[in-house]
Parts: sequence; C-alpha cells; structure tokens
Amino acid sequence: MTSSGITMQIGYARISTNEQDATAQVAALRSAGCELIFKEKASGGRWERPELHRLLGQLRKGDVIVVWKLDRLSRSLKDVLTIMEGVRQAKAGFRSLTEAIDTTTPAGRMMMQMVGSFAEFEREMLRERTKAGLDAARKEGRIGGRRPKLKPEQRREIVRLVTKGKKTAADAARLFGVHPATVSRLLQQSQKGRA
Repeated sequence: MTSSGITMQIGYARISTNEQDATAQVAALRSAGCELIFKEKASGGRWERPELHRLLGQLRKGDVIVVWKLDRLSRSLKDVLTIMEGVRQAKAGFRSLTEAIDTTTPAGRMMMQMVGSFAEFEREMLRERTKAGLDAARKEGRIGGRRPKLKPEQRREIVRLVTKGKKTAADAARLFGVHPATVSRLLQQSQKGRA
C-alpha cells in the first residue's frame, strides 16, 4: 500500500464494436499510473461485460479503478451507480481522467453522491408520473398498458369485412396494419357479443 492509502490503480479501457482499438485509452491509463489494465470490446449499454466483472471481482480495499472517460465504464447512469456502490462497498476508489472525478478525494465523493441523488430523484419522479398516468387512465375507464392500435370504428369494420366474406382475416390484418392474431381476437369478441 502506498503512503496515500492506494493499494493499486487498475485501469479499465472499453471500446464499442464499431471502434477500432483502445490504444489512446490504454496510453492515458498507463500515464495515469495504472499497473494493471483490463481491456474490453463491448457496448457500454450492456451489463454483460466479463472483463469489467473480473476487475470488480478482484477489487481490494484501497484500490482505485481508473477510466479515461466515465462513459467507458457504462452509458447507463443506473449501471454507473450500481458499479460505484460496489466500489464503495469494497472500500476502493474511482477516477475518471477526462471528467476529473476522483472518489478518493472529499470533493469527488461529494460529486458522486450528488450524481446518485439526482438519479434517485429522477427515479422517484418517474414513479410518480407513472402512478399519476395509471390513476388518470383508471378514472377514464382504461386499465394500464398500451393504447389500442385500432379505433372502435376500425374494429367494427374489420369484423364486418371478414364476417361478410369480403376479406380474409389475413387480408384485413394487412389492410389495417395489425397482427392476424388481433383480427382473430376481434372476431372472437364479436361472436361472444352475439351469444
């Protein structure tokens, strides 16, 4: 362990599948003092990244994960916060070279707490909007879910065309841009209504 309390600086370099190589990232991580660098070729939106999970699995107290840029860690704020929580629990640190985020400093820890607070606020707002939308839908007599693709008059027209033999169920489905199963459901509902 060094005098600053850091055991090891571990780099993580990620390139997405359309990028060519991680040379610039690796060079920046080496010049920042990383002794060990995990390289990965995967989308930042995916959670299944074996090298990242291998890195997280061997983190020790005092280690610092270093990335060239925060979006190299993940493009998902939720994933970034999950990773940060794991880093915190391991009593390790995190540094992003480009954004100058460093959780080994009080200012860096405060910055990550603020990011976490904003993310939690965003989740709460989303929950409230969803609940308000569902409540409004119930008051209008709708239960949650997607809006029907067909208007009532279109549903009646499909039933009329198919029952009168003017169109097959498959033709009606193509004509109205719906799945044939939707037409079958409409016909069944129509039969039940007459019974």
